Amino acid sequence: MAVSKEMRSYIDGQIDYYISEAGSYRQMAEAYRPEVDSADDAAFGIIAGSVYASFVQAVQSQGGAPSLEDVQELGRILKERAPLVKKAILDARGAAGPGGGLLALAAGHGAMLLLCL
Repeated sequence: MAVSKEMRSYIDGQIDYYISEAGSYRQMAEAYRPEVDSADDAAFGIIAGSVYASFVQAVQSQGGAPSLEDVQELGRILKERAPLVKKAILDARGAAGPGGGLLALAAGHGAMLLLCL
């Protein structure tokens, strides 16, 4: 295993956070229609990219850079947790009213919204 136990715990915490906020990210992805064919897949990509960015930032804050082995391990972790992420996205369909998830995201996580756009 390439990543430390502490880093694995951090990654799992990030994935758990994005699972809990999947509805907001699905709503954000909906805003890209018709440019994207699947809001569900786009939301998954936004979440996976956000976890990757958090991981890189965490490694850099420790004075390092992620190795290829680290990135491959992150990929395995994301793949392992992908069914839970996908389920949360699918469960979020219709959970927020028109624009509700996007407004909550803009109000609560404006910095993340800017990063994702």
